[in-house]
Amino acid sequence: MKTWSYRNWPLAALAAVALVLAACESSTEPEEEHYEPEGLELVMNGQVIASYDGDTQSWTGELEVDEGEETPHITVRFVDHDGDAIPMEDDTYLEVDIEDESIAEWEQDTPGEFGGHLHGHEAGETDVTFMLMHGAIGSGHADFVTTPVHAHVHDHG
Repeated sequence: MKTWSYRNWPLAALAAVALVLAACESSTEPEEEHYEPEGLELVMNGQVIASYDGDTQSWTGELEVDEGEETPHITVRFVDHDGDAIPMEDDTYLEVDIEDESIAEWEQDTPGEFGGHLHGHEAGETDVTFMLMHGAIGSGHADFVTTPVHAHVHDHG
């Protein structure tokens, strides 16, 4: 009959590690589903006024507002490859960058909300970039960034 010796220790440790790894891999806990946006839709009064295709990095439609006016609320909806809205996680928020804020400005009713109003300050055109952010509002990182979409501010006159 064989007796235990310290020479067998490395083999026993290796076998124990293999058992632990196998147990981890066969976990029956469901994996948390994480949605990756592939596009974006801007919805105003129930109508999609502009949409972004992440594959082609191109926009269909543009933003428009009259000088001195603001648009009705625009909902920003991130979508999957089928065009279905993606549920947003608690630690995500929307950030909007306007190239020239003397022409137009984006106002959110609540910081980070997935929507807002476009204000027209002065007739002209500027570019608007939408970003899906992850982390704390104001200090997160971008998970998804569109190419710029044109915003036209029309002369009120």
